[in-house]
Amino acid sequence: MDDSLDVTFYGVRGSTPCPCDDNRRYGGNTSCVVIDVPGGEPILLDLGTGLRFYGVAEPCTEVPFRGTALLSHLHWDHVQGLPFFPPLHLEGSRLDVHGPVEAGRSLAASFDTFMNPPFFPICIHDLPGEIAFHDTSTGSFDVGPARVTVREVPHVGTTFGYRIDWGGVSVAYVSDHQQPIDDPRRVAEAVLELADGVDLLIHDAQFTPEEFAERSNWGHCTVDYALEVAHQSAVRELVLFHHDPSHCDGTIDRILATAVERAVGLDIGSVTAAMEGRTVRLSPASAPVTTF
Repeated sequence: MDDSLDVTFYGVRGSTPCPCDDNRRYGGNTSCVVIDVPGGEPILLDLGTGLRFYGVAEPCTEVPFRGTALLSHLHWDHVQGLPFFPPLHLEGSRLDVHGPVEAGRSLAASFDTFMNPPFFPICIHDLPGEIAFHDTSTGSFDVGPARVTVREVPHVGTTFGYRIDWGGVSVAYVSDHQQPIDDPRRVAEAVLELADGVDLLIHDAQFTPEEFAERSNWGHCTVDYALEVAHQSAVRELVLFHHDPSHCDGTIDRILATAVERAVGLDIGSVTAAMEGRTVRLSPASAPVTTF
């Protein structure tokens, strides 16, 4: 890990956690991806229920924990893991949380609202660890040696996508993305800017075309649209993400197989599906991408 950017998936689902035997291989926790940056603190992409499993992993057991979270938006499936993150139950830990302001309410105020009795038994400030909220807007800033680019993407409510650049390698995270209903080939310029030529694009792929026809205004997209974004951006690897809770392992296998076939000739290096426990290792100088 000294000379590579490691991207590990701890939560890969959208909408609601759905752990069960049928989902054992891909996993049933909601959105949480962790980027380990050489020479810097970890960067967390979203705070879904997968965050708890990251919190009990070996890198988090050393106190005090220090890290930065990039929150895409405030829907439950992207925030509900925060109070269950074990390092925040220990004094001396600190998590910096960047995310959008919604309806004029600060990020801290939003968390104070939904992590508060009677909706939750304790308040955010009752945790022994320190949480620093940062109201974030589009632009760029540094997190240690990594450069973070923020752009607003189409969804329901204010939603951010992120691009992380380090050492000549790059990751784009577009977890929730509303597919245009009238033109399945139109991609917002902000999304193309985030994904342009990245080594790894983690992208919403919640629906099949048949499902999208019934839920076109739910704020998500089809696997075909994720392929279109990857094609227009010329990415090295597309990771299908935010799996629908109704999609069992076998369904995702079939979706992935179809996507791999359709990606032929689309200028996409490879297509995979997000799986809990998977780590993608990105090395500088155009070294091959490895996964385990």
